[in-house]
Amino acid sequence: MASESRSASSPPGPDRVAAWTADYRPLPGIPDEFIAADGAKRAYWTRFLDALAALSPEEIAQRFAAADRRIRDMGVSYRVHGEAAERHWPLGRMPLLIAEAEWREIARGVEQRAELLERILADLYGEGKLVAEGFLPAAAIAGSKDYLPQMNGVKPRGGHWLRLYAAEIGRGPDGRWWVLGDRAQAPSGSGYTLENRLVLSQTFPAFFREMNVERLAPFFRELRAGMRAAADRPDPRICILTPGPWSQTYFEQAYLARYLGFLLIEGADLVMNEGRMFVRTIAGLKRADVLWRHVDSDWVDPLELNPASRLGAPGLIDAIRASGVAVENMPGTGLLESRALLAFLPRLAERLLGETLRMPNIATWWCGQSRARDHVLASLDEIAIAGAFTRDAPGFAGRPIVLGSELSAEERGRLEKRLAERGVDFVGQEVARLSTTPHWENGKLAPRPFVLRVYAAATPDGWRVMPGGFCRVSDKPDARVVSMGEGVESADVWVLADKPVEASTLLPARSEQRIVRLLGNLPSRAADNLFWFGRYIERCEATLRLARCLTNRAIDPDASSAVARQSIDKLKTVLVAWGAIPADAGKQAAVEASAAALRSEENYGSALSIARAARHAASIIRERLTQDTWRLIGGLEEGLARSGGRPLSEPEILDAVEAALTTIAALSGLFDENFNRGAGWYFYDIGRRVERGINTCRFARQLADKPATDNNLDVLLDLIDSQITYRSRYLTGVAPALVRDMALLDPFNPRSVGFQVATIDDHIAGLPVLRQDGMLEEPRRLSIQLRAELSTDDAERMDGRAILAIEQRLAHLADAIGARYFLQSGKPKHAEKIMSLA
Repeated sequence: MASESRSASSPPGPDRVAAWTADYRPLPGIPDEFIAADGAKRAYWTRFLDALAALSPEEIAQRFAAADRRIRDMGVSYRVHGEAAERHWPLGRMPLLIAEAEWREIARGVEQRAELLERILADLYGEGKLVAEGFLPAAAIAGSKDYLPQMNGVKPRGGHWLRLYAAEIGRGPDGRWWVLGDRAQAPSGSGYTLENRLVLSQTFPAFFREMNVERLAPFFRELRAGMRAAADRPDPRICILTPGPWSQTYFEQAYLARYLGFLLIEGADLVMNEGRMFVRTIAGLKRADVLWRHVDSDWVDPLELNPASRLGAPGLIDAIRASGVAVENMPGTGLLESRALLAFLPRLAERLLGETLRMPNIATWWCGQSRARDHVLASLDEIAIAGAFTRDAPGFAGRPIVLGSELSAEERGRLEKRLAERGVDFVGQEVARLSTTPHWENGKLAPRPFVLRVYAAATPDGWRVMPGGFCRVSDKPDARVVSMGEGVESADVWVLADKPVEASTLLPARSEQRIVRLLGNLPSRAADNLFWFGRYIERCEATLRLARCLTNRAIDPDASSAVARQSIDKLKTVLVAWGAIPADAGKQAAVEASAAALRSEENYGSALSIARAARHAASIIRERLTQDTWRLIGGLEEGLARSGGRPLSEPEILDAVEAALTTIAALSGLFDENFNRGAGWYFYDIGRRVERGINTCRFARQLADKPATDNNLDVLLDLIDSQITYRSRYLTGVAPALVRDMALLDPFNPRSVGFQVATIDDHIAGLPVLRQDGMLEEPRRLSIQLRAELSTDDAERMDGRAILAIEQRLAHLADAIGARYFLQSGKPKHAEKIMSLA
C-alpha cells in the first residue's frame, strides 16, 4: 500500500508498529477488533497500521492536528444534556475497521430487524392482533410514554412508520454481533457520521482510497429518494423539523439540511390549514410535503399531545390523519426504544416474519410477568437491572443500569421491594460487556470499549443499510454504557470492500438536473434571524467604534481641556444609553469605561454581549452559513472574551478593538461576496442598514445638534468612518451643516442615513408581496416616504428634534418589516388565495 508521505530521516518499518502495540492486550474474556480470539492480528488492521507507520511521527502529529483544526473550523459541535455551552466534536484518531463479508451479515441483521419493527408498529397502531393474540402484553406497550393512542388507525403517507431506523450493536463474548438497543424515535448521529468521514478521509486520503472504503453518499441519496417518494407531488418540499439551536445535536440537523438540500424549520414555522401543513415564508404559506422529525413525539403537537410544548406545530396530528403530510419517523415510533419490548422480539420475529432473528438482542426479561420477575429476583447477582420504559433505573437517578452485586444492603432491599410491587417498571438484562477496538492514546494503541450505531433507511427499493455508522469509543476499559459525555470519542467506521470503490456523489443525474438560481422561499424565522444578525453585527461595530474613539480621546494630549472633556462625556452618555456601560460608569475614567464597553459580561450592550447575541441569531440559520462565515462569527465572540479578566491598558483596548473590527470587516466581505443575492441577503443587509441609520442618528443628536463644537463634529466623523471623505471633499475645517449633510443626507456616502434608507427601499422593492391590488405594503410605503424626504431635506435646518424624528421613523420601518415578514408579530400574514399556495 502506497504511503501518504515518507520521511527520509524516519524510514517506515515494523519497529514503529511494534512500539505502538507493545502493550496492547485484549481485556480478559472480551473480543477485540484488532486481535482475534486465536491471538492473530487481523490482516486489514495490520495493513492500516503499516501504512500509518510509513509516516514520520512529525507527519502523524501534523495530520492529527489538521483533523482537529478542521473540526474547529467547521464548527462541528454537540451539547451535553444540561449544559448551555457547546463542545467541540471529539473525533478519535483511529477508524473502526470492518471487513465487507462481516458487514454483509450485520446489514442483513439490521434490515431484518427494521422490517420486523415496522410490522410491529403497523399492528400496534392498526389491527392490534399481537396484543389480542397474546404475543405482546398490553402493559408492555401502554407503559411507554411514547405510545400514542392518538395515532391508532392512522395510515402513514408513504406507507412507512419508520423511515430511518438505527440499531445499537456490539460484539458479544462469542464473537457475534448483538443488538444492545433500538433507536426509532429520531435516530441521531448520521450527520456526525458524515462529518467524521469528511475529516478523516481528508486527513488520510491515500489510506481511504487504497483500503477500498465504502462510500456513504449512496445511502443518503436513497434516504432522500425514500422521502421524496412519500410525497404526493413530483417536486416536494422536504423539511427537517428541529427543536432549535438548544438541541443537543443541532449542528447535525443543520448539517444534514445543507447536505441534503432540505429546509430546516422549527415548529413555529409551521401552520396547519385544511388538513395540510404549510411553512410560513416571507411570500406567504408554502406547503410542507415531508417532515423529517427531530422533535420527540410527545412535543410535536401541543393541541393533542403535550400542551406545554413550544417545539411542535398545532394541528400536526390532524394533518397526519388526513394524509396531508408525511412525517419521518411517525409520532409514536419511540415506543420501540423501550427495553420491555426486547423481551418479546425473538417470538415476534417468528410470528411476523417466519424467521429467527439474524442478530439477536441481549437477553432481556420484562418484570411485568411473574415468571420473568421471579427469575430476575433469583439472579440479581448475575444480571443488570434497568428501567423498562425510562432512561434511568427507577429509584436510581442518573444510573441507566444497576448491578445487584454492586448494591449496598439498603439499596438491594429497596430494589427488591420495588421489583415486587411494580415489576412492570423494570427489566433484567444480561450484563453487556462491550468489545474493544484500538484507540490512540499518548502515541500508543490501547483496547477500548465501543458501541456502533448502524442505520437503515426505507427506500423505494426496500431497506438500505449505511455502509458505516456512528461509533462511540470510551476511555474507560470497563465501560458498560457509552454515551457522548466526558472521555468519549467518536470514530469513523470504514467498511472495507474487496475491490476498489467508485467515487459517489449526491448530485442528480444529468436527466434529473434543473437549473435553479434562487434557493426557494425563505422561512419567516430565517428572515427574522438574518435581519437581527445584521443588526447585531452593525451594533457591535458601532460599540467598538465608540470604545476606540473614547480611548483615543482619553489619551489625547488635550484630553484635559473643557472641549475635549465635553466630547468624552457625550461618548460615555451614548454608551450608558446603549447599556454598554452601567449608569454610574459615567463617573469612571474614560479608559475604564472603554474596557467595560468592550468586554463586560454583565452589560447587555457591551461589544461582547452583542457578539454573543449575533452568534445566537446565526446559530438558528446555521445551515445557510458557510464554514468560513461561522468560524468568523465564533472568532468575534472568542476574541472579545479573551480580553476579559484583568484591567486593560489603552494599547490593549485599541488592539482588541482593531482585531474585532477586522473580523467584522472580513465577515461583511464574506456576506457581500459569497451570500446569494436572494431574499436572505436582503434581510441581512436591511438589518445592518436599519441599525447603521439609527446609530448614526443617535451619534448626530449627541454631537451635531445646534450648537456643535468642532471637537464634537470631528468625533462624529470618526464614528461614521468618514474622516477621509470629508477631508478630501472640503478644504476648510469642520462645519456643522457640512458634517450633518455627510452623516444624514449625502446619497453618495455609504455611511450616511440617506444612503441606508435608499438601499433599504431598493431591497424592499425586491421582496415578495402578498397584495395583488397594486397597493403598496406598509414597509415599502414607509421606505419610499422616508427616502423622498431625505433626498430633499436641508442640512442647515436639521437640529436634534429633526434628527430624532428620522431615527424614530427608521425604528417604525423596522417594526413594519417585522410585522409583515417575521413570526413574532402575532398573527402572520397569509396569502390571499389558499388555493394558490405552492
